[in-house]
Amino acid sequence: MAVANSLAAVSAGARQIECTINGIGERAGNCSLEEAVMAIKTRSEFFELETGIDTTRLYPTSRLVSSITGMHTPRNKAIVGENAFAHEAGIHQHGMLQHASTYEIMRPEDVGLSKSNLVLGKHSGRHAFRDRVRELGFEIDEFETNRAFQEFKKLADKKKDVYDGDIESIIMNAGNTSSGPWTLKSLEVQTHTDEPATATVNLIDEDGTEVSKSALGEGPVAAAFQALEAATGVAMVLRNFELHSASIGEDAQGEVTVTVEIDKQSFRGRGASVDIVEAGCRACLEVMNRSLRRDARGKSGADSTRSAQSTI
Repeated sequence: MAVANSLAAVSAGARQIECTINGIGERAGNCSLEEAVMAIKTRSEFFELETGIDTTRLYPTSRLVSSITGMHTPRNKAIVGENAFAHEAGIHQHGMLQHASTYEIMRPEDVGLSKSNLVLGKHSGRHAFRDRVRELGFEIDEFETNRAFQEFKKLADKKKDVYDGDIESIIMNAGNTSSGPWTLKSLEVQTHTDEPATATVNLIDEDGTEVSKSALGEGPVAAAFQALEAATGVAMVLRNFELHSASIGEDAQGEVTVTVEIDKQSFRGRGASVDIVEAGCRACLEVMNRSLRRDARGKSGADSTRSAQSTI
């Protein structure tokens, strides 16, 4: 009732609403900003108020918050959920074709969503990709655009159709492991119903050194993670593994969010791929790289301190 209570307070004279993107809260949650904002906008004749918020940024912001927190937005979430502007029943679809306002009191574009979902393929060019990224509400520089476009071309070679959700996933995950020191070159997994899974990972260090390690596990993900530990020398404890589909279809990208513990400190990483084991490896490697960079900074700081003390 958080949104309903907040709107009732506004109609009674309140002029400030305490709310959060996606309604995220410490326990039961808070009033959802996007729901309150769009309620006031679509019923402006009733409330006679304006929020001054650019509503076209609501969906991109929701995706960003979901990416950072690792809390995926439910499909049936109002305004920003995947089903918010989806229509399956025949009578609904007929009504939408005749007049969109029959079943939609607001347009997808009003919250930063595109009307069309299927957008690009393997023959699409850089210009079309850049325009689509902009339409989806992302503002990235030329360097990030080029890097994301390369990831898009790789994905387009693996699957027939590239959806908006795929492009969003590319932008959100672009360069997660690019800051090293380790980059995933290749992954090989073998599984059998009556035997442990085997995984072999090939990593490239920032100095160009290649390392290949294999490991056994109760499943392909466990085997791949143990191979990564052997290759990087980073020991971790997996606390949570979440899998989310970025788009639709059998060849949809899988977005994996992992929460791991390294040296009694918790880390969260994300990765995406049409292969969910690879997606898990990319998420895990992101965490390992972050831990290694932290240790390197700590060592560098300690060396500087000792040097300064010896000088004194």
